[in-house]
Amino acid sequence: MASPEDRRGPLVHRAVHHGAVLWLVAALQFVVAMAVVQLFWSGSAPYSLAHNVMSDLGNTGCAAWPHSTSPKVCSPWHDLFNGSVIVLGILVLLGVLLVRTAFPPRRSSTIGLALTAIGGLGSVGVGIFPENVDLTVHSISALVAFLLGNLGLMALGFAMFRDTRWDGYRAYTLFSGLIGLVATILFVTRVYLGLGQGGMERLIVAPLLLWLVVVSVHLLRIPQFAPRAVPTGR
Repeated sequence: MASPEDRRGPLVHRAVHHGAVLWLVAALQFVVAMAVVQLFWSGSAPYSLAHNVMSDLGNTGCAAWPHSTSPKVCSPWHDLFNGSVIVLGILVLLGVLLVRTAFPPRRSSTIGLALTAIGGLGSVGVGIFPENVDLTVHSISALVAFLLGNLGLMALGFAMFRDTRWDGYRAYTLFSGLIGLVATILFVTRVYLGLGQGGMERLIVAPLLLWLVVVSVHLLRIPQFAPRAVPTGR
């Protein structure tokens, strides 16, 4: 039987709730921004979730782009997409700093949170350097966001063991990271399994975004530490 020292919970610090809100906003604003930018796509062919990568939405040009499956890439609202990616990365990074005490103080927690934070920096790089501005830096930034973000989930999944605050979320976190990691490998090796280039890329990102939403809601439902009693002098 685990001792009280072995199993932590079920309270969190107030800062954790603040971080959870940042993570929730990060994921939701990015999903909404993508949907809006897609509506205003005016390329030579309709934007395809299966064949167009997400970065096409941030392409600042309106011309033929050899790295796209569309003969012509044209995303008039590219600033919204790029700005949203930057906001996503910044909020993920700030969220890591605030929610870190929700994870037990062990090496896997430190590794997982660090990888998640660096993955957030990768997202910032994706937005600052659109694909047609600097494809090399853009691609490296995207790989950092994809690879380290999903490795971070797997590390956090291991960190959740023996912590009552994460009962029911350990397997989900590990599985989400594993799906994203496998999808990243398939995407890099151009094996799309019939999903298309864009479809496989979304299989990398979707588990990360969904995890941010699910975990944020979970953390917001955990009570905060009770305030310390103030001596009355009696």
